[in-house]
Amino acid sequence: MALASGNPALKMMDRVEHGAMDMPAMTVQGTVNKILILLGLAFLTATFTWGMFYRAGGIAGGGQTAVYPWLMAGIVGGLIFALVTAFKPNVAHITAPLYAMCQGLFLGAISAIIQAAIPNQPIVIQAAGLTFGTLAAMGIAYKTGAIKVTAKFRTGVMAATGAVMIVYLITFVLRMLNVPVPFIHQAGPIGIGISLIVIVIAALNLVLDFDFIERGAENNLPKQYEWYGAFGLMATLVWLYIEILRLLAIIASSRD
Repeated sequence: MALASGNPALKMMDRVEHGAMDMPAMTVQGTVNKILILLGLAFLTATFTWGMFYRAGGIAGGGQTAVYPWLMAGIVGGLIFALVTAFKPNVAHITAPLYAMCQGLFLGAISAIIQAAIPNQPIVIQAAGLTFGTLAAMGIAYKTGAIKVTAKFRTGVMAATGAVMIVYLITFVLRMLNVPVPFIHQAGPIGIGISLIVIVIAALNLVLDFDFIERGAENNLPKQYEWYGAFGLMATLVWLYIEILRLLAIIASSRD
């Protein structure tokens, strides 16, 4: 029996056979430990690019120019390591930490740039707090049964997530062609509403991550897949943080 996953980043796990008793098995605590390691690595590299931005003088002093190569390295590297992890889960113990470090480079740079553009409000701290607050809230909702992962729930969240990714791709292509994309990135009721919907979808993906990790432990997946489960949750947290940061930036800019 193959273990089905709800998070698209973990979809390849559907083809992993489990239940082998002659090898260490995946545990929830082991996966939590791996998640903490990934968060620590991301924090370290984020601190590096954040500090570089301000040491270079911020926006006025060329901070964006200083961190831009690292920001791009984080984006490209993160994408590469995410794809490798998704298609080769057996190497997640190598690629997941590299993914986390790349994401940290990107997050530190983009957070510093956005914060410098809106200096009067601590939106980075607020976004981080809301991200981990959402993680805790969704964890409680999952453990108490307030949110139950059914086949319909899983399919619905995956479909909504896929739709968001398609919109992201279309938006990216249009912006590369200098075609304006109304509403989505604008500081208005529609833009804020769309951002809130995406945040809800990202938060619901956390529930699917919890379900995957718990069922992976129950079904004795090989211990190496703790890194794979941690990678999936890390990817969702990065997405959630970026969306919350973007929403706070939109709201802050609308007040100016």
